[in-house]
Amino acid sequence: MTKRQVGAPLAHSPSIRLVARLAPHLHLLADSSRLVQTPPMIRNHMIRNPLLRIFSLALLLLALTSCGFHLRNRIALPANLGPVLVSSTTPYSPLAQSVADGLRNAGAVAAAEDATGVATLQILSERWGDLPISIDEFGRAQEFSLRYAAVFVFRRADGSELVPQQVVELSRDYVSPPEDATGTTTEREILADELRREMAAAILRRVDGVIQGGATGQAPAP
Repeated sequence: MTKRQVGAPLAHSPSIRLVARLAPHLHLLADSSRLVQTPPMIRNHMIRNPLLRIFSLALLLLALTSCGFHLRNRIALPANLGPVLVSSTTPYSPLAQSVADGLRNAGAVAAAEDATGVATLQILSERWGDLPISIDEFGRAQEFSLRYAAVFVFRRADGSELVPQQVVELSRDYVSPPEDATGTTTEREILADELRREMAAAILRRVDGVIQGGATGQAPAP
C-alpha cells in the first residue's frame, strides 16, 4: 500500500495560498479601531435595513418625548391675559393638545373647552406634504422631504390680536425604498409624530418671541 503524502499537497492548496496572501493584512481586521465606516456605507446600510431605520427613529422619538419640548423659561404672557383656550380647525388635533400642554407647563391658565370670552390661540390650518428629493437608477423616488406647516393666531379675550397670524414650517427627510412600502409607512408616521412635537415647541417659541419683541420694541424671534 502506498503511503499518502500529506504535507506537500496542502502547501499547494488554493485556500492555503489565499490565507498566506491575506496574512500580512489580518492585523488590520483585529484592530477594529482602525476601521472607519464612511457615510455612504452607513446610508446604504440604513436603506437596506428598514427595521434599523424604524428602531433608530423610535429611539429618537422616545428621547424627544422624554424631554417634552419644555421651554427653559416661562412664556412672557401678559398678567391680565386670563385663562387661555387652544382651538383648532382640525377635530381632535394632536398639535392643539400639545400646544395646550406646553402653555400650561409654561405658566398659562387653561380655559375650559366650552369657555367663551377668553384668550384663544387658534390653529387655523395644518398642511402636510411629501417632496421627492432623490431617485434610484430606475427613476423611482426613494428619498422624500416630509413638510409640515401650521398657521395660528393668538387673540385676547376682547378679540384683539396678541400675536398676529403666523406661519411655521418644518421638514424632515426620510428614505423610502420602492420595494419596502410597509417600512416606509411606519417611518413616516414616527417622523410625523416628531414633527408635531417640534411644531408645538416652535409655536410656543414664536408666541414668546412676538410678545417679548412687542414689549421691548424689538423684532420678534423667528
